Amino acid sequence: MKNLQKGFTLIELMIVVAIIGILAAVAIPSYQNYTLKAKFTDVVSAAGGLKTGIEVCAAAGNCGSNGTVSGVTAGSNDVPALPAASGMLGSISVNGAGVITATAVTTNGLNGETYILTPAMSSTDGKITWTVSGSCKTRTAGPLC
Repeated sequence: MKNLQKGFTLIELMIVVAIIGILAAVAIPSYQNYTLKAKFTDVVSAAGGLKTGIEVCAAAGNCGSNGTVSGVTAGSNDVPALPAASGMLGSISVNGAGVITATAVTTNGLNGETYILTPAMSSTDGKITWTVSGSCKTRTAGPLC
């Protein structure tokens, strides 16, 4: 009479558990960073409207000339008003030189990271290029922006 094996051996089960443990050790930190980036997207998107408004204002000649962005005021000259704090956005501001500073909330895994957009206008064609800086670039879990 043949004795057929039914089920898994202890070694086989231990190998499966070890593989799952290794995969979890790699996946959990990546997932946590992914969720923080998704939350920070709210902060980045809030700055998008101001960014476009400053570009339109500069193209119309109302917010700078000769390769310099100046005279930017939120709520005038095609630059939209500052959005209110909501969701993951703690605050947002824009200065006269067009520098946009958006700050995240200090809850839900975010620690008040900043997203700073600095415009630079070309003196030849008037196009604006943006430099991204702030603490969103220096997070230990990886950059959020």
